[in-house]
Amino acid sequence: TGIVIGETTVIEDNVSILQQVTLGGTGNEQGDRHPKIRSWVLIAAGAIVLGNIEVGEGAKIGAGSVVLNNVPPHTTVVGVPAHVVGKPCSETPSQTMDQNVFNDGN
Repeated sequence: TGIVIGETTVIEDNVSILQQVTLGGTGNEQGDRHPKIRSWVLIAAGAIVLGNIEVGEGAKIGAGSVVLNNVPPHTTVVGVPAHVVGKPCSETPSQTMDQNVFNDGN
């Protein structure tokens, strides 16, 4: 039920992080090497976010996804590696805790 948060990770306000999430480095960088999680993000169970990347405001990361690149604001990403499949049904997914994936055709 634990999570891993790297030492240079930034987590803004109103973020929901579920169990077994890793916010880590790739092992290839020095200094600022961990993710930046913006406000209102929902990170579902078992997701892994690696490297000095940004997860944009209001984004949603699906369960078990491996995120290696920036996530645009107000998008939903899933998969290994994670890719955009749509957008959350709310501007504040961390508040609604809606874990459904809606594909808007992208």
